[in-house]
This record gives sequence, C-alpha cells and structure tokens, in this order.
Amino acid sequence: MKANPDDLLVLLAVSRSGKFTTAAQALGLNHTTVSRRIAALEKALGGRVLARAAGGWEVTELGAEAVAVAERIEAAVGTLGAEDHAPDPIAGVVRMTATDGFSAYIAAPAVARLRRIHPGLTVEIITVTRRALQQRSGLDLEVVVGEPQVHRAEAVLLGEYMLGMYASREYLAFHGVPGTVEELTQHQLVYFVDSMLQVDDLDAPRRLVPSMRDGLSSTNVFVHVEATRAGAGIGFLPCFMADRHPDLVRLLPSDFAELLPYWMVLRPDSARRPAVAAVVQALQEETAAHRELLLARH
Repeated sequence: MKANPDDLLVLLAVSRSGKFTTAAQALGLNHTTVSRRIAALEKALGGRVLARAAGGWEVTELGAEAVAVAERIEAAVGTLGAEDHAPDPIAGVVRMTATDGFSAYIAAPAVARLRRIHPGLTVEIITVTRRALQQRSGLDLEVVVGEPQVHRAEAVLLGEYMLGMYASREYLAFHGVPGTVEELTQHQLVYFVDSMLQVDDLDAPRRLVPSMRDGLSSTNVFVHVEATRAGAGIGFLPCFMADRHPDLVRLLPSDFAELLPYWMVLRPDSARRPAVAAVVQALQEETAAHRELLLARH
C-alpha cells in the first residue's frame, strides 16, 4: 500500500508540534481525524511513525524518513503559482526554549529583526533554565547553559557570558562593602533556588562561598536582578543584565568571574526547515553582536 501524501503532511505537522491537538488546529482538522490519518500512514508504511515521549510525540526512525518525504512534498507545493508570488519559505511556527536572560536580550531582538523581513514567521519562546532534553518533542531548538550531552540532536556552541557578584549602592551604604570573599559570608545570597537548580554549571556561588546563606531565591533571573536592586542581598548575576543598571555595583571581580557557555541544541528534522535555519542564524548573529557585553568587556 502506498502512503497518502495528505497523511504525510499530517505527520509533518505533528512532528513539528509534538501534539495531535496543535497539529489539528494548524491543519484545520479535528483531533480524531489527525489520529486516523496517522494510523492510516502507519498501516501503509508497515510500522510506527510516532512514539510517546515526555510531553507529546516524537518521530521514530521510520517517521523521520516519512517526515523528510513530507518536507519535499511541502516544498514542491510551495513552488506552485506565479513566480513573483512564490511563498516565503521562512514562515510558520518555530518553537524554542532558552533561559530568561538570553530570551529577553538575545532571542527577542533577533526574532524581531528576522520578522521584519519574514512576517509570516512566528516564534514561540518558552523560558526555562534546565539541561537539554533527551526527548524534545514539539521543540525545534533549545538554548542551554553548559555543554549538553544529547543523542539524535545537533549541539552548537553559541557563545559565552560572564557572571559576577553585585549589590545595590543603597545596600552597600547601609551594610558596608565586603572587601574579601570571607566578608561575603556576613551577607545573604540572591540566586536560584538550590533544590530546583538543574544546571550544574550554575553552582558557582555555592561552590565558591559555601557558607554564604540564601536570602532570596527564585527560578527567574529577572527576580534575582530586581531583588538585588531592592537590597534583598548580594546577587550572583549575569553581567550583561546587571551592568544595565547604574544602581548596581560589581563586587570582587577578580574572585567572582564565572564564564559559562550558551549552547544550542537542534532536532535533525527541525534543522532542515528553512524557518528554523533562519532563526538559528539570527541567534548566532545576535549573540556575536553582543559578545563584548556578554563577556563584560564594555
């Protein structure tokens, strides 16, 4: 039995979102129809094209082969029509995850610049600080801190950024300026919730000053910055975020200069899509343009 091209395009939509419901909405179908189309495709191909994964569906090896064919069908259909009205291949939805700071100061302007040229492009950014996923169903790319250990994915080094200890001028005027690492133990730390921190590379303050007590903890780095500005304690902050605020002072830079890498992880099937490739290039260019700021060399 031959595969139905329409069923292949349904699989393509599911592979991009990882969910039947999202694919159904994008295709103007209902969930039952999508499920039936996938079942028909699996019967025609003689094997499973999708497998359950955390949070959705992931394509199998057979499914990846079918997706590659579906992409060629989609591209061929896209060339139909007058040449001067050829559709922009950099369109559709690209889904990514990244840390809060990277999302706000690198990804957001990169996507905005790209969308001025390609208005048919939609980018969904989920902010999260965690290790790269082993099953990235429904995601086209991830930006993570630290070198990822992944399978069936492509990992690309984007750049590096510096973190340091900061306090507000008002806080220092009231509590005094710590002149040594030992004196930092008299102050409280503003940083990530230790029990919820999933990235080993971000353990620097607790590794370098283990006796420094937590004052205010959050899973969001913007909370770290604003809490430090408000005088909740001494914050261990990305320099490219903290240095935007003249009311913050960097402390003991020779003792606290943690350099960490940003890595990008892509699904192989996503990397072949022109829209994803365009977002990847935009992120690389924006990261390179902010290199001096990220490294605190301004």
